[in-house]
Amino acid sequence: MWFSKTLPHTQIFVQGFSNDSFLFGEISVTLLDTVVFRALARQAALTADDKALLLGLELNPKRVTSGEVLWQERTPVDAFCVVKEGWVCSYRNMGNGTAQILKFYLPGDIIGLRDFGFPQRLASVSMINDGVISSFTYRQLFELFGHSRSLAVGITAMAARQQAMLSERLVYMGRCDAHERLAHFLYELYLRLDRIGAVTEGEFTLPLSQEQIGDALGLSSVHVSRTFSMLRDQGLVQRERQHVRLPDPEGLARLAEFNNTYLDESLSAAFQSFA
Repeated sequence: MWFSKTLPHTQIFVQGFSNDSFLFGEISVTLLDTVVFRALARQAALTADDKALLLGLELNPKRVTSGEVLWQERTPVDAFCVVKEGWVCSYRNMGNGTAQILKFYLPGDIIGLRDFGFPQRLASVSMINDGVISSFTYRQLFELFGHSRSLAVGITAMAARQQAMLSERLVYMGRCDAHERLAHFLYELYLRLDRIGAVTEGEFTLPLSQEQIGDALGLSSVHVSRTFSMLRDQGLVQRERQHVRLPDPEGLARLAEFNNTYLDESLSAAFQSFA
């Protein structure tokens, strides 16, 4: 299956795109760089001690390779991970030998929050490309919650946003056709990558095979290829290997009928007062 294979390391420069706007796949992000904690910092809700505690979750970096399985579903839940570099995905193995991808994690995301409170993993997790992760334990998380209300608010908000992305996936997977699904998928990634500085003039690296995109969207590899061609012909997407350009991001959003409420950077008033 795809997750047991070693994918080629992300090639950043692609012929046909501008020389001065190529991207770097090895974006390194800390939790302080993420949407939620930037919002808390703007509200002056994070003290120096809070920031030190949060960065303490990232003190055990480990370099991991493309295709490496971080954990399997139904194994004991004993740790969480911060993605420092690279892309990661969670997935469920199906009885017919295929896999359903549930979520793609980008630098700055925490993996494993959906497993919180469960004795066993709800899904398997694998590296998409080479990267760096930093693991931390339940004990570290509970100590963080006990020391800082603001950090507890931040982690809870991150978990809620992850769940919101899964809910949005259910909506467009169930109600949209292939080109709307792919348009939604690409525009969501575009917004998420832009927030961590991984988009330059509408261009970004997409280190995913057509099979992986299909496993995320419920489409065959052939259907993914045809749909990319359709979006290209409409002037909405240009793709060469693992490099994507969106000439008209707003047009892509309109096609997908994209509602970005679930990606809102702001925190609710209740959260702000609690922090």
